[in-house]
Amino acid sequence: MSNFRYRGRSGRGDLITGRLDAETVEAVAARLLNLGITPLEIAPDAGGGVSVTGLMQKLGAGRVTAVDLVLFSRQMYSITKAGLPLLRGLKGLAQSTHNVRLRDALHDVLQSLESGRDFASSLARHADVFPPLFISMVRVGESTGTLDNCFLRLSEYLSQDQDVQDRVKAALRYPLIVISIIGIAIAVITVFVIPNFAPLFKVLGNDIPWPTKVIMGTSEFARAHGLALLAGLVLGIIGLKRHIATDAGRYAWDRMKLRVPVLGDLLNQAVLSRVMRSLAISLDAGLPMIQALTLLARSAGNEYLGERLLRLRDAVERGDSLSCAAGAVGIFPPLVLQMIAVGEETGELTGLLEEVSGFYQREVDYRLRNLTALIEPVLIVGVGAMVLILALGVFLPMWNMIGKVGHVG
Repeated sequence: MSNFRYRGRSGRGDLITGRLDAETVEAVAARLLNLGITPLEIAPDAGGGVSVTGLMQKLGAGRVTAVDLVLFSRQMYSITKAGLPLLRGLKGLAQSTHNVRLRDALHDVLQSLESGRDFASSLARHADVFPPLFISMVRVGESTGTLDNCFLRLSEYLSQDQDVQDRVKAALRYPLIVISIIGIAIAVITVFVIPNFAPLFKVLGNDIPWPTKVIMGTSEFARAHGLALLAGLVLGIIGLKRHIATDAGRYAWDRMKLRVPVLGDLLNQAVLSRVMRSLAISLDAGLPMIQALTLLARSAGNEYLGERLLRLRDAVERGDSLSCAAGAVGIFPPLVLQMIAVGEETGELTGLLEEVSGFYQREVDYRLRNLTALIEPVLIVGVGAMVLILALGVFLPMWNMIGKVGHVG
């Protein structure tokens, strides 16, 4: 990621400047256009030297998290609900927030508001802090006089979204830790333990059992080419990361993740739950369907599903109903398609989308509760196979040697 400075014009013609982290100039331009900003100038931010704070921010320290945005949304709901003047409320928040990046952004938002810009455009100057959906919701709430309800829905949405992500990560942490420990154990045994038994095994000559030959051959190869293997692994990881950084690579990687047994379905339903909830609150806030689908496609968190949502948007833009278009993209089960169709027929689409989100949420909850039960047998079989091979490789030659000694005796 590189840092870029930009200058642009909002829909009202206001000059907007700021910084964005992105891979390319084209990516910055695309993000600005999604925010309703017409870019005038985009250039790499060379900076005037590297400060400790700047370096820490580049490394990820002090970034604005979903927890920070949830707290900000709840505080803004309290401010707008109580009728406190916006400038006065924001000054209080800027003084009390502990996140340096968010505090700096709020100070800039205050200056922007004092210069005559609207609240949404002021937030859009900091697209690296406030996501596109957040800014669009604020713009609708500001124009309709429902900012308090807007911030209440945003706080609920961000809180639920963060909760799902945290639980998915927690569920995946256990198998990843077990697999990592198994890998480390195999590496230690192969490199340091087996070589100590090799002279003893070679006494058997041609009578070495095949499991022992496999283990000894693997150990000798690892010791002889360990550095080359390690270098190849590092280069492979770097190459994979660079490939994933490209549009085609990210699309293929995100599509592959959704096809992983057990975990793929979990990730797919977690993302779709988030998308449906986002669409429901966007439409409830008054965003047009096309704009809402565009924002969701850009912020889906999965390029494959994002591309499918763009197809959904294009079909709706051509005049297809949401239910027909959703059936054509092939990412929704029949039950969900029926619920969307009923929502369109009864005029209760927002409520039915909330129910669809709840459906996916319940599915994610069920799969999370059963994930450990599904993965444990696979892990047990893997560990058992490793132990069996090692045991046979180490003990079979010893039994042969004992047999030969007993035969000689």
